[in-house]
Amino acid sequence: MGRPHRMALRATAMGAASATLVAGGVLGLTPAAQAATGGVRYVDIAGDGGTVLKANVVTPADGARSHPLIVLPTSWGFPQVEYLAQARRLADSGYVVLSYNVRGFWQSGGEIDVAGPHDVADAARVLDWALANTPSDPRNVGMAGVSYGAGISLLAAAHDPRIKAVASLSGWGDLIDSIYSGRTQHVQAAAVLDTVGTVTGRRSAESREVFSAFYSSDLSKEKTIVAWGQKRSPVTYLDQLNKNGAAVMLAGAWGDTIFPPNQSAAFYERLTGPKRLEFRPGDHATAELTGLFGLPNDVWTDTERWFDHYLKGEDNGIDREQPVRLKSRSTSGYEGYPDWKSVDATREKIALAGSTTIHTNVNSGADGGIVFLSSILDQAAKLPPVAAIPLLPRRWAAVWQSGRYATEQRVRGTAKLHTTVTPTEESGTLVAYLYDVGPLGLGKLVANAPYTFHGHTPGKPFGLDLDLISTAYDVPAGHRLALVVDTVDPLYVEHNPSGARLTFSSPANDPSYVSVPLREQ
Repeated sequence: MGRPHRMALRATAMGAASATLVAGGVLGLTPAAQAATGGVRYVDIAGDGGTVLKANVVTPADGARSHPLIVLPTSWGFPQVEYLAQARRLADSGYVVLSYNVRGFWQSGGEIDVAGPHDVADAARVLDWALANTPSDPRNVGMAGVSYGAGISLLAAAHDPRIKAVASLSGWGDLIDSIYSGRTQHVQAAAVLDTVGTVTGRRSAESREVFSAFYSSDLSKEKTIVAWGQKRSPVTYLDQLNKNGAAVMLAGAWGDTIFPPNQSAAFYERLTGPKRLEFRPGDHATAELTGLFGLPNDVWTDTERWFDHYLKGEDNGIDREQPVRLKSRSTSGYEGYPDWKSVDATREKIALAGSTTIHTNVNSGADGGIVFLSSILDQAAKLPPVAAIPLLPRRWAAVWQSGRYATEQRVRGTAKLHTTVTPTEESGTLVAYLYDVGPLGLGKLVANAPYTFHGHTPGKPFGLDLDLISTAYDVPAGHRLALVVDTVDPLYVEHNPSGARLTFSSPANDPSYVSVPLREQ
């Protein structure tokens, strides 16, 4: 990656980091000011190897008897006061709530372990401390968190059978499938994490080495990166998590540019205990953000209901609701499904006929937008990234379109691309986009996904199957869908040699298509 490109990524990441830190600072002021009269206790806890973890404890007014315990590890780059507003609400409902700053960030000791073995061991030490020093019921222990805290909570539940319920908010099930899906580096997402970690924490030598290898596109480091990510992925410990039997709630956003919904849905399907899956519009951690300020918030309301049922035993009906709960990017209501497979059970194939050759190394004008900004605009104003489909230069973009739909169509789930690719070089990257195209040809982005290949014989065709990022989007009557494929997107690292070309064909014995999960309104 060239130095100017890296500097641009750093600038993008610094903007996102600044927003994170501003939010963290605001959260640190208002709840802390309230804490003087709110029964908040600030404590030091010895984590793995004696590392000091800064924490706060909020207990119910009736501290004479035992209460269910909820432990909240902080998000990446956030201080220990992050959850104080929610901690106070939960304490008022009868929970002992302990929030701690994960190692390597802010005033906690140690170096950033990126949800590694030290972080998992820290969670166990925090539970030990809470059960020994607060009026907590050891039979009813829960963990929850946003983003980094969500992943640590799932990993802890897989390793510690004391944890009876988990709420993972904007977390991950598979770290590699999050930032390296399609064997392609999600470089803007990684740059945000890297920069925030540098500004707010102390990076370990291991994490610096892994991020450096990630940016460098050095294939000799790929196995190291994958092994590092697998060690930090809850899906790796799925059998242990299922054996422990924790009730798991997963909540995320359709436009999450750090932990996309596909990997969470796949993880959810493999859980065997009590479970719930929720997706809403937005980007990483934006759906639950207002709840951190103590404002009404659907994600946090469902989190409390989840704990009320599985830790308090309240018959609040959450176990009888449809366990998969979705909100479309186009409408305001919620939809319920019995499982993830039912979401996209109805499909339509759009044929990708003919043979099309595109040149690489140039952004055609179709892209996934900017990390955080684009999906937040989609969440707040229903303004996803757009492209003028008729004007996309066919030298650098392959384009296919469906017919116009007479009635509104609901896209729910995962669109799947199947095609045959013939490269002129042994390596390359392509990015597929699904657009909702209006009468004037303006396309609104519905979904996208990158794909990188290595080691192929130049001039020899190979089959390609690619899942686009899952979504819920309504296509208005009179519109059509378009599939666009090009080779450059600012969200991802490209691996196209200069002057390379890609040909997409549809052999008679293996036709090309995009399968879209459509259902008529």
